Amino acid sequence: MFASAREAAGTAHDTMPGDTVDQVLDAAVARFGADFATVLKSCRVWVNGESADGTSVVGDSDEVAILPPVSGGDK
Repeated sequence: MFASAREAAGTAHDTMPGDTVDQVLDAAVARFGADFATVLKSCRVWVNGESADGTSVVGDSDEVAILPPVSGGDK
């Protein structure tokens, strides 16, 4: 988890059960709560470095990354 997702979860990584991205994210929301669920709405999800959707299948050794939107720097 990165940036605001990491802050809402209170950790940069964890292990979640689930056979699909949606199941993994549901488990994360159950563990990390409402603030995490709110942040998750604006995030992209990647599995092993590839863009994924909720029906994407995941296995025990897969990495599901939660990436919040990135803001720009100073101009």
